[in-house]
Amino acid sequence: MIKYLILALALSFTTITSANDLPGAPEGGEPDIRISYKDDSTYYEYRINGILKEIKVVPSAGKPYYLVPSENEGQMQRLDKSTLLIPKWVIFSW
Repeated sequence: MIKYLILALALSFTTITSANDLPGAPEGGEPDIRISYKDDSTYYEYRINGILKEIKVVPSAGKPYYLVPSENEGQMQRLDKSTLLIPKWVIFSW
């Protein structure tokens, strides 16, 4: 019974607040990653400050590829490598 109460409380909390108000929401410059599944593929949308920067498409069979907005309005360009430059540091290594 307590599990259902906690679940109901958690669901009501997520519907009241926006994604930017939640703890751990991306700060300025950090990508917001949304994952969706469609047609036997996984799509990772990378947004920075609400602007779509690229989409990583991982098909169930085959190599992953990236869709990047082109200079033409509303069109996407297909690439084999990511264009995002996200700083990644190794803090500990064994």
